[in-house]
Amino acid sequence: MATIARVLVPLDLSESSARALDYARMLARPFGATLVLLHVVPNPYVTAASDVYLPPPQEFLDELERDTQQRLDALITQDDRVAFKAETIVKVGDPWREIVEYAKARPVDVIVMGTHGRTGVAHFMLGSVAERVVRAASCPVLTIR
Repeated sequence: MATIARVLVPLDLSESSARALDYARMLARPFGATLVLLHVVPNPYVTAASDVYLPPPQEFLDELERDTQQRLDALITQDDRVAFKAETIVKVGDPWREIVEYAKARPVDVIVMGTHGRTGVAHFMLGSVAERVVRAASCPVLTIR
């Protein structure tokens, strides 16, 4: 029988990711699995008038990471921290790549993530982080709509 020891929950702090966190709790509970909440802050390059991409000031990125860390920490209760040994991680980069790389670098048994369910032009223009993770992940991915 397969066992689950570590569940990665990528969160974009939307309603669909909140539903994914609920499912991740239900999945982790019977196995006593660890929950890892991961939020990836998209690296917000700023375009200068010369069309040269400049990285934002480090202070800006640091503040963004601190704010995101506080928001993630607010999503898990003290009971979650004890029952699931829950941890929160904030990274900066391309969301789908960071999620896939984290799952490959650490022992992750399953990724549980929300999807916004966009279709048509919205899907074409915005892409789908969940779809890219499903295609590239080295472990099973459960998407929640």
